[in-house]
Amino acid sequence: MSQRFPLKPMCLLVLQALACHAYAADPVDAAADDSAAVAAMAGPVQTVEITGRGQSRQVQNINKADLAEALPGTSPLKVLEKLPGVNFQSSDPFGAYEWSTRFSIRGFNQNQLGFTLDGIPLGDMTYGNNNGLHISRAISSENIGNVSVSQGAGALGTASSSNLGGTVQFFTLAPSDTRGLTFSQTFGSDSTSRTFARVDTGLINGVFKASLSGTRQRTDKTKGSGGQDQDQWNSRFVFNFGENSLTGFLNYSDRKEIDYQDMSLEMIKRLGYNWDNYQPDWNRAVNAAKGIFTGGVNSLDDAYYSAGGLRKDTLGGLTLDLQLTSSLNLKTTVYHHDNKGQGHWYTPYVKTDANNPISLRTTEYSIGRDGVISDVTWEMGNNTLSAGLWGERNNHTASRNYYGVTGPGDTMYYLSNPFATDWKQNFITTTSQYYVQDTLALMDGKLKINAGFKSLDVDIKATNLVGTRAAGTLNAEKKFLPQAGFNYALSSDDEVFGSASKNMRAFQPGVTGPFSQTQAAYNAGVGTLKPETSVNIDLGYRFKRDNLQGSLAVYNARFDDRQLSVATCAGIVGCPSTLVNVGKVDTKGVEAIAVWKFNREISWFNSYTFNDSKYKSNYMDGTNLVAVSGKTVADAPRQLFNTEVSYETGAWFARAGGKYTGKRYYTYMNDAGVPSFWLANLSAGYKMKSLDFVKDLTLQVNVTNLFDKQYVSTIGSNGFQATDPNGTAQTLLTGAPRQVFITLSGKL
Repeated sequence: MSQRFPLKPMCLLVLQALACHAYAADPVDAAADDSAAVAAMAGPVQTVEITGRGQSRQVQNINKADLAEALPGTSPLKVLEKLPGVNFQSSDPFGAYEWSTRFSIRGFNQNQLGFTLDGIPLGDMTYGNNNGLHISRAISSENIGNVSVSQGAGALGTASSSNLGGTVQFFTLAPSDTRGLTFSQTFGSDSTSRTFARVDTGLINGVFKASLSGTRQRTDKTKGSGGQDQDQWNSRFVFNFGENSLTGFLNYSDRKEIDYQDMSLEMIKRLGYNWDNYQPDWNRAVNAAKGIFTGGVNSLDDAYYSAGGLRKDTLGGLTLDLQLTSSLNLKTTVYHHDNKGQGHWYTPYVKTDANNPISLRTTEYSIGRDGVISDVTWEMGNNTLSAGLWGERNNHTASRNYYGVTGPGDTMYYLSNPFATDWKQNFITTTSQYYVQDTLALMDGKLKINAGFKSLDVDIKATNLVGTRAAGTLNAEKKFLPQAGFNYALSSDDEVFGSASKNMRAFQPGVTGPFSQTQAAYNAGVGTLKPETSVNIDLGYRFKRDNLQGSLAVYNARFDDRQLSVATCAGIVGCPSTLVNVGKVDTKGVEAIAVWKFNREISWFNSYTFNDSKYKSNYMDGTNLVAVSGKTVADAPRQLFNTEVSYETGAWFARAGGKYTGKRYYTYMNDAGVPSFWLANLSAGYKMKSLDFVKDLTLQVNVTNLFDKQYVSTIGSNGFQATDPNGTAQTLLTGAPRQVFITLSGKL
């Protein structure tokens, strides 16, 4: 776990080279037809495209060509880790294993950010999500056209009730104007096989086009026993009539994944990085449940027989885009999301019967969401007025059940008729949001000023169906959440920008949050419960030169009424959590990004982040004072650095990169954490262009964790602790070892 390379000289080199410069290229219109982008699924391009030009906020963009260089099936969140301010961790090489996925921006963790797909809300994408789904289930990675990241103030009309910090907007690759079949086949480490095929109808009668794709992925875990498998179908159509369009999509995902065992620092030292659950050794799991330990095990929680997650999702939407006049546009989207899921955990704490000390404990979920988003834009001379609304009704149910087991049979299917239920809750969440904004262009367009506000109202009605968890109604409402910004073009290649915004995160139903407490604890605290709010300020500079482009931004954020869900027992036991208000958090930092293009073949990408997030208030845990004021926020590394060199000729291409992640604490008192580490990846390939009837034929090799580094990836998998002086908190996941994959792709 020691640091391979000295950080300070490299950071100083990058900062000196940046010299306060910045640039952002024009955004990619992923909704428009882009045949070149479809073809780009076969291989990479020379440079990274950075978006944000003309924006008043810190914004970057990852385009389709850049996404194509990643390992097929890689979560686009993992691709975003190269951007400044972004910290991504996962224990699998694809970044798609949801229990381990952690994504944060500027110290704001995943459930404090906003995520959308073509404008449709994905919730906060956390495991056991109550109001959305993970991007890896929403759409196959091959069908994503581009991704836009706003590190600070997200767009005012973003459909999210959780974006205290930044926003991540994913856009679907539109059907191509050209008829064809795009395919790719990946094989690699741990018996990985991923097959992707997409059919495009091409433009029919000049007005209609559609695409349909299927994805099948099978892969074993990198340690222990079991697989992480997924089947997906994505479909999309575009119908143009005049200057107007009707667009629709329907996506389906069926995911089944076996979990890795959560670790502690003490367990890693005693059992090693490769330790995992007992499967397929059923007898060892039974003996351990009886207190008979072997092979260095000394606790019931060192391992369980197995654990896993099941998720089925259907997500669909229709968008009507009307150009009412030359200056007036109305865009309306309706959507529906249906989900069912089960999290399985073999538990030694509840017996099946007198002869079997193990049962199968589940957390079971269902989601039914319906919503509408509508935006109108009106251009009047130097003014661009925009306004919009978002409304959603979400019916979410969660329960904790137990099922009898008698041996090591396959239980990775949807179970029914449990022998016991700890708790079951239903939540009806109604969300309404509207916004108004004006953008004013002055000085012949050199200066742009935008100002507006949004109003957000989220009501939750919680019903306790079984057990003693809390029921009641809860409302989070802010009628005036302002946002303002400016952008000034110093020249055609240089600009400065700034923005300020206030945001609110609504209360969350489900497994964590206010209603995960007992009724008595909820009643005692609900009167003083306040929704989390934040104020974000950005100031930055962008630039472009012949061979260099980049940006530099400084930021400050004030976070009020931060709610922490404190674990009160081992994760498998599932005790009611304790919700505490830790008060204020202050964040400040610097982000820098630069891309050097030395010649037509070679480019060098670098990004650096210094982030200082600290708690500013102590809090009470029952009658105990927890003195966290002045401590670093959990899972908020102070330094992130990414460097990546790309090479491409007409046929050969290669990309090698390294990511530095600074030390991260998993306790609020900062008495326990994981060391900093470097991680390197490599991709390379050969473009054969055409072979008989196959076009754009490409052979690509991806190597993740190039130097086979042993490290801790995810922290907080079972929540964060106030303190862990002995390193026994079982809330860590180790990273994947070196993995090698080969992909053949092309187009018919």
